[in-house]
Amino acid sequence: MERGLLWLPLLAVFIGLAWAGWDEYQKVQAYQAWSVDFERSKYDIRAALGQAGTLLTWGRPTRQGPINTTSLCLTEVAAIDLEVEGIKVPLGQDLPRKGAVALVLTTGQGARSGIPFTDADLARRWQKVLQQLLEALKSAQP
Repeated sequence: MERGLLWLPLLAVFIGLAWAGWDEYQKVQAYQAWSVDFERSKYDIRAALGQAGTLLTWGRPTRQGPINTTSLCLTEVAAIDLEVEGIKVPLGQDLPRKGAVALVLTTGQGARSGIPFTDADLARRWQKVLQQLLEALKSAQP
């Protein structure tokens, strides 16, 4: 009987891990349904992000789909920065391996919106693509 009681906490851990896996799977399924309308999208545990033309939409992933979504048109964006722990990381500089990473969009009016990322390299790739798109939009304007 003592052996059975010793295995009980391990059983609880396995049940917890199984539930966490199921929960994450449901979030991914909801994200896949949400992301079909976007040309480019990303999912991680901190945020779901989608781009359709010049419109960026992001929110916190849940089993029902992203919530607290925010949308911003790139024509309103003045600067796209990558920040780690709130400190701007210039494009040529190596990225730190630890810390909270966010892609920060600053509008012409000075409003700042942060899109959280778990992977700094992925955030850097998004920054480069969006920066190129932003420069193309600015050069196309008369």
